[in-house]
Amino acid sequence: MVSFNDQRLKQLSSAFEGKRIAIIGDVMVDRYYWGRVTRISPEAPVPIVEVESESARLGGAANVANNIASLGGIPVLIGVVGKDPAGDELRSLLGAAQFEDKGIFEESSRPTTIKTRVIAHSQHVVRIDQETRSDISAETQERILDFLANGIDSFDAIIFEDYNKGVVVRDLIRRVITMARSKHKIVTVDPKFENFFEYQNVTLFKPNRKESEEALGIRLSDTKSIERAGRDLLDRLRANHVLLTLGDRGMALFSDGVPVKFVANKARNVADVSGAGDTVISTLTLAMAAGANVEEAAALANYAAGIVCGEVGIVPINREILYSTILQDRGT
Repeated sequence: MVSFNDQRLKQLSSAFEGKRIAIIGDVMVDRYYWGRVTRISPEAPVPIVEVESESARLGGAANVANNIASLGGIPVLIGVVGKDPAGDELRSLLGAAQFEDKGIFEESSRPTTIKTRVIAHSQHVVRIDQETRSDISAETQERILDFLANGIDSFDAIIFEDYNKGVVVRDLIRRVITMARSKHKIVTVDPKFENFFEYQNVTLFKPNRKESEEALGIRLSDTKSIERAGRDLLDRLRANHVLLTLGDRGMALFSDGVPVKFVANKARNVADVSGAGDTVISTLTLAMAAGANVEEAAALANYAAGIVCGEVGIVPINREILYSTILQDRGT
C-alpha cells in the first residue's frame, strides 16, 4: 500500500497546477430538484415531492472537467451539445466555471443530454434522462479530430469519458489513440459497455465491476475472479495498466509483469456514489500527468472517491480537502 510522506504529497499537489488535460466525451447538464415528501399521491402510489430548491451542474465529461479544475489542472473539454436551451445552459455553466467552450460542438439533430434527479431528505426519489444515443455525424467527428490535432502538443494527458451517448464512437477512438501515441501522451479511459474493447493500447483503462462483468460475461465474486478478469483485460486491451473499481471492495490495479495491487476502500460515510467514477479518472489522470507513478495515482484517486461519496449529488473533489484527508488518515 502506498504511503505518502509530507514532501511527496506537497510535491504532487503542487505539480497538479497548470497541467492541461483534454477530456473527450459525453457532456451533459445535471439538474437537481431538492425537496421533501410529506404525503403520497392520491393518483398513484408514489410520493409527492414538494420542491424547495433547484440547481444545475456540469455533468458527464463536463463533471470530469470540473474535477480537473478543482484539483488545480486546466481542463480542455471536447464534446457535443444540441442547438437547444439546454446546450445554452451548459455553455453558461462552463462560462461560470471559467472553462473554454471552443471544443464544444453543436448538432441540430440531437438534444443536449439532461439528467434530472429529484432528491428528498437526502435520498434519490427518481432520475429522468433526456438524451439520444445515436452516433454523432462524420462531420462532427472530423471537427473534433481537427480541434484535438491543433492542441495536442499542449496537452499533458487525454481522458476518454464514455457514457455511450454517441460522442465517443469507434473510429474516433482509434484515431485519437493513434494521434496521442504518436505524441507520447498519457491516455486514460472511463468506459461503458458498447465500446469496451475498442480502447486498444491506452495508458490506463478504468472499468467498474458492473462494466467488467458485462463485457467479460463473468461474475467478479472473489479475489480469484477479480484477478482473472484484470489479467484478461490487460491482455485483450494491450493496456499499460487496468484499474478495476470495485465499490466497497476498493480497487484492483493490474500492470504487466507485476502482482495485482489491491487498494482498500477509503469511503467512510457513503451518501451518494454518483460521480465517483468521474472523480477517480480525473484524479488518476492528473496525478500521472503530474509525475505520480500509477500506484500513487491510484491511491490518490481512491481517497478522492471516498471523499465525494460522502456528498449528496455530483460534486467535484477539492485539492485542499484531498490533501488534508490523506494527512488525517496518516494520523498527523
